[in-house]
Amino acid sequence: MATFECVAVDKAGKQQKRTFEATNEERAKDFLKSEGLIPISVKEQSFLSKDISFGSKRVKPRDLSIFCRQFNSVLGAGVTILSALQMLSEQTENKVLREAIKQVQIDVEKGESLTQAMAKHKETFPPLLVHMVEAGEASGSLEIAFSRMAIQFEKQAKLQGTIKKAMVYPAVVITVAVAVVILMLIVVFPQFQDMFDQLDSDLPVITKVVIAMSNFVQSFWFILVFLVFAAIVGVQSFKKTPNGQLLFSRLALHMPVIGNVTNKSASATLARTLSTLLAAGIPLVDAVEITAKVVSNVIIQSALDECTDEIKRGVPLSTPLQESGVFPPMVYQMTRIGEETGNVEGMLEKIADYYEEEVETATAAMTALLEPMIIVVLGLLIGFILLAIYMPMLGMYSAIDKG
Repeated sequence: MATFECVAVDKAGKQQKRTFEATNEERAKDFLKSEGLIPISVKEQSFLSKDISFGSKRVKPRDLSIFCRQFNSVLGAGVTILSALQMLSEQTENKVLREAIKQVQIDVEKGESLTQAMAKHKETFPPLLVHMVEAGEASGSLEIAFSRMAIQFEKQAKLQGTIKKAMVYPAVVITVAVAVVILMLIVVFPQFQDMFDQLDSDLPVITKVVIAMSNFVQSFWFILVFLVFAAIVGVQSFKKTPNGQLLFSRLALHMPVIGNVTNKSASATLARTLSTLLAAGIPLVDAVEITAKVVSNVIIQSALDECTDEIKRGVPLSTPLQESGVFPPMVYQMTRIGEETGNVEGMLEKIADYYEEEVETATAAMTALLEPMIIVVLGLLIGFILLAIYMPMLGMYSAIDKG
């Protein structure tokens, strides 16, 4: 998702500045309009302004789960909301979250509801949490709302952690492989070049190729650095465009091995979020709409948006889920069973539990598959360079033996 810096006007004519994440500019404008604001300027933050001037206001799911768990415990002990906010603002370690809690406390002291105060900080408190708090306040079950959200964020943190952990080893091995190859080209191979130059015989093609690579890396390393940097910036910029988001979302869903993990992870997130919202009494249409904002894959977002439109027409959720062709059969089949038995949220929770376990299994399988592949590629690269070194030497020894 991209970060947008927006200027808008409220109903009273007061200008407000907002910074939040959205899939694209249109969604950023829709978000402002849903808040009762009139967009004046919607601008995507640049690389420099995002990382230096403004910083990130996103809070990790694990920090949010701790916040919800502590809020639930404090409220359960009979402490008032104001006192709870004050206590949490003093003991929360995350600086961004701590500042947001302080601002919420100030607004609540002024007479605003907890929902209204938290809604002003949607870059810190996700829409899912805000809507759950709203439902909790309306039903008088705020403790239950925070308890459910604590579980939701804990599951989300575990899911993200599982996927990140699976990608750490391949990333480290690839980095080491690139470093080893560069080291051999810059340090090891040049030590043999003087010997190769003294040979009267013509060098093998493979040796000539590696010599050319070594000379290029030594003489034009800054070009390689620039190309790598330009490629990274270019890819990141392209990912923020509508076409880029669509392309990378499609790749994430259909790439071998990775696509399996992405599908199961998205199914777990969908089911867990919907189950949490429905359990809080939030209408299905609103629950699906909120869930669409939680997922980052634009293809899945589009599918959920279509689900929202179909539900408004009176179509059961399972039907558009099946027709989208995005979700595994188990998702819409168990959802249909839940609709027939009147226990949709229970079925969704079972789907979430199942796919969260499946993500762990799939990531373990993905890691087990990637490890030998990366090692083989690394071995081939190093073997290619070593072959380029030893082939002329073997030729020289062969010539000496014949002589």
